[in-house]
Amino acid sequence: MSYAIIRNTKYKRENLKGVFRHNERKNKNYSNDNIDKERSYLNYSIKQPRHSYEKEFDKIREEFNLKGQIKTVSNIACEYVITSNKQFFETIGEKETKRYFETAYQFVTEYKNLGEQYIMSAKVHMDEETPHMHLIFLPVVHTKNKKGDDIDKLACSEFWKAKDSYRQLQDAFYNYMTSHNFELERGVPKEESGRVHIDLSEYKELTNFDETKKKLQNMKLELPNVPDIADININRLSKKRDEKIIEEIIKPKDDLINELYQDKLILQQELLRKSKMFEKAEKYQKERDNIIADNKDLHNQVEQIKSEYKQKEFDIEWKYKSKIKGLEKENSRLKKIIDKFYETIDKFIHWICKKFDMGAEDNLIRDFQKETNTFLDAEKQLKHEEREKEWDLER
Repeated sequence: MSYAIIRNTKYKRENLKGVFRHNERKNKNYSNDNIDKERSYLNYSIKQPRHSYEKEFDKIREEFNLKGQIKTVSNIACEYVITSNKQFFETIGEKETKRYFETAYQFVTEYKNLGEQYIMSAKVHMDEETPHMHLIFLPVVHTKNKKGDDIDKLACSEFWKAKDSYRQLQDAFYNYMTSHNFELERGVPKEESGRVHIDLSEYKELTNFDETKKKLQNMKLELPNVPDIADININRLSKKRDEKIIEEIIKPKDDLINELYQDKLILQQELLRKSKMFEKAEKYQKERDNIIADNKDLHNQVEQIKSEYKQKEFDIEWKYKSKIKGLEKENSRLKKIIDKFYETIDKFIHWICKKFDMGAEDNLIRDFQKETNTFLDAEKQLKHEEREKEWDLER
């Protein structure tokens, strides 16, 4: 099952330097173990920034005279991480993978009428486990000032103003990509799934099922070595001061440790539940793959039968066409023979009458037909014989 995935992150100015170095691969070393630097040459830009993200931001803001107040705490840029799963990209191949990200880029330019001019960078990473695109843009809204003039305003809070703005984004992205013939499914909204947003590194860690299983197997639920309140010799403590220490410091910490221990137990149960869920998902995925393989095999068999049927149909059609052509040729030859026979009979009668000086040819023919009850015209003779048969049956 492959989903159309698009996630958004908001950035302040202080974040842009680090994001730029990561996205544009300016670092020598990366904390992300999934990056294969030997494959980084496969990365490519759909839109290449001319400068660093900070300088790019300043130039775009100045060039397009963007309105809006910018404070130190203001979010001035957003990043879409656009992807699907590894199997999806392996299935569609290199050419369609490139079309996927180009189509997603076009979606961003059209969504909320943003415009390509407000995209700072769109970088496709092919050097990690799953292909994905980092797209950095300015959250610009097209609005009016107090005078009623059209303006472009940099306002992240207004760009994501609606309470369900992320749901709208997910719906729009899914509909756009499927309308461009990518076979994907819509992810379950967080309102229904109960999931919260996590960053990319957390996402990769949590979805690494094998590592999760290892962590689960190696997890030890042991309380740290802390003294129990009962072990403390109360008699040796100053009553007022030390009772206050016990009540306000030692006991709350002891309660906190036990609370954390209970949280750890709950976490282990949750991990076990998710581990079983993953195992079921793997089982269902295998069953689904088998069904798809069987369907594909059946489809191939049907196609083979259709091909064989078409070949037989062609053979039969060709065979009968050949026979019809032969019969038409034979009929044509018989017609020529009959025509030649009539011509010969006419010549023979003419010759007889002339040879024996018997008078008019018509009289000879009439006498012949009357005395022999036979017509020289074969068609008239056949009709005559059929009528005689009918008369015999009526008698």
